[in-house]
Amino acid sequence: MTRIIAGAAGGTRLDVPGSGTRPTSERVRESLFGALESADAIEGARVLDLYAGSGALGLEALSRGGRSADLVEKAGSAASVAQRNATRVATALGAPARVHRSGVQAFLRHTTAEFDLVFTDPPYDLGDADMDEDLRLLAPHLSPDALVVVERGKRATEPDWASAGLEQIRARVYGDTAVWWAQPLPASQSS
Repeated sequence: MTRIIAGAAGGTRLDVPGSGTRPTSERVRESLFGALESADAIEGARVLDLYAGSGALGLEALSRGGRSADLVEKAGSAASVAQRNATRVATALGAPARVHRSGVQAFLRHTTAEFDLVFTDPPYDLGDADMDEDLRLLAPHLSPDALVVVERGKRATEPDWASAGLEQIRARVYGDTAVWWAQPLPASQSS
C-alpha cells in the first residue's frame, strides 16, 4: 500500500496505477523528504511533479506544507489515478493539487507557471537526450532558489546540468535508485 507518510495528510492512502509506472519506494520517499525538510525546501513551495504516476511525490510535498502541486502525467490510466489521489489529498488539506494529462515536454513548452520544488521521476527507459531536454525546458520555469530532484535508475547517466543552467548539489543512491538534487546557477554564472 502506498500512502502519504507525514504532514497534514499523513496516512492518507494513495492508489497506484496498475502498470506502466514505478512508484518511489516508501524508504526512498522518507529519506528524500527528511532531507528536503532539513533544507527548508518544502514549506510554501510551488511544487511540480513530472512523470507523476500516482502523484505520490508532489502530494507528499503538499502534505508537508507545499503551497500547491502540479502533477504532470501523460498515460491516461495513471493520470486518472493521480487525479483521484490529488482530489483526496487536496480535500484533506484545502490546498490546490492540479493534474495535467500531458507529455512533460508539451507541458513545459506551454506553462507560464514558476516552481520552487520540482520532482522528475521518468521511466527508466527515458533516453538521456530526452532527460536533458526536459531540464532545458524546465529551467525558465524555476524560481531563483528552486530545487530540482531527479530520480532515475542507478545505472543511468547523470543529467547534463550545465546545458540547462543548473548545478548538482547532492547525489544519493538507494538500492537501484539514484537521486540527484540540482539548483539554478546564479545569474552571473548562467550567462
